[in-house]
Amino acid sequence: MTTDARIHVHHLTRVEGHGDIVAEIADGALKQARFAIVEAPRFFEGILRGQAYSDVTHIASRICGICACSHKCAALKATEVALDVEITPQIEALRRLCFHGEVLSSHLLHIYFLAAPDFLGLPSVMPLIGSDPDLVRRAMRLKQIGYDLAALVAGRHTHPVAMAVGGFSFVHDPADLLAMRERLVAIREDLGASAELFATIELPAFERPTEYVSLKHPDRYAFYDGDIFSSDGHRLPVRRYREAIKERVVEYSTAKHASWNRDEYQVGALARFNNNYDQLHPDAKAVAEKLGMAPPVHNPFAITVAQLIECVHCVEDAIEIIDELVESGVAPDAQRVPVEPQAGTGVAAVEAPRGILFHEYEYDEDGKCLSANHVIPTAQNLGSLEADMREFIPHIVDQSSDRITHLLGMLVRAYDPCISCSAHMVHLGER
Repeated sequence: MTTDARIHVHHLTRVEGHGDIVAEIADGALKQARFAIVEAPRFFEGILRGQAYSDVTHIASRICGICACSHKCAALKATEVALDVEITPQIEALRRLCFHGEVLSSHLLHIYFLAAPDFLGLPSVMPLIGSDPDLVRRAMRLKQIGYDLAALVAGRHTHPVAMAVGGFSFVHDPADLLAMRERLVAIREDLGASAELFATIELPAFERPTEYVSLKHPDRYAFYDGDIFSSDGHRLPVRRYREAIKERVVEYSTAKHASWNRDEYQVGALARFNNNYDQLHPDAKAVAEKLGMAPPVHNPFAITVAQLIECVHCVEDAIEIIDELVESGVAPDAQRVPVEPQAGTGVAAVEAPRGILFHEYEYDEDGKCLSANHVIPTAQNLGSLEADMREFIPHIVDQSSDRITHLLGMLVRAYDPCISCSAHMVHLGER
């Protein structure tokens, strides 16, 4: 048993951004455990003030290079609410299709390149290039199709340029959509092989029930739209998000923590899986059954498994969206609607790969941004992550200090944190 240990992992590897694990065990008992976000604040909410509405959405996508489409869509939706813009069903369908591309590329980056080495007992994915090149090629094919799908819809995946307030800057070619459909059908085999791989992996035995928060839509598994939903039985329209999501500053972190009905809650793939399981595509449910996943699942290490299940759902739903678009025809006059600047405030939420993301903007009569507020998934997850650390450490205190350090790194990586994305605020003391 480790009776005394001070664990400090400076800049944890295989996560996006800079975060430190700090834990202390004394006389066999846990004294402290935290995940400190030490990334420099980036002040996007201040940068957007004074910008024209048409520029706000482009700048907002720069908050993150991994979830750029999510930030772009959240900014577009909030701005369209503020300016009283109603998009066409065709525009909405294309944005949902873009979303599936981003979820695929982000999830598969985490599944194969960041998390899989933990489960396979490797320091990184690099040794697999020599020992299992087919696995690495599969990972690259899967990740590439996500990028290509988002780029097909939005011009490019990273910081998309073709999505604008009120629609798109070009008309999508049905032939290009059908070619992507063929690739999505072909990729089913790689997803099946991924499920076979994860069926052989044993997750660390740990559970901590918590509150799970996500969007919920009456007709589909929610990524692009819906109400704010809590597994504790609460539901609110997105415009009332401030009544639910309570952010707070912690002294050791440049990212805020958040709470709703409990001291902390979890967002992301596992929260969506637990809250919206019934709306998963049947093929995704079949993979869930194969992997022993039935809601509610309370093991945070299973977030990665939930991501794989969502990948199957995204591929199948993307195929269906393409079929609907091609069958109905991509109408040029339905690709863009008129936009006029006006004073107003708009709130929107989407399900970024790492969880529910909120954008709020206030504009003046000329369409200039007066204020902005962003509530980031990784920041919302930090309280839940630290609660998991505090409960997990007593279960592994009989391990060596090195083993405890490794398992805590696995736990943090399971949440797939996007740290730069979350570190966008500054706290000024009283004058």
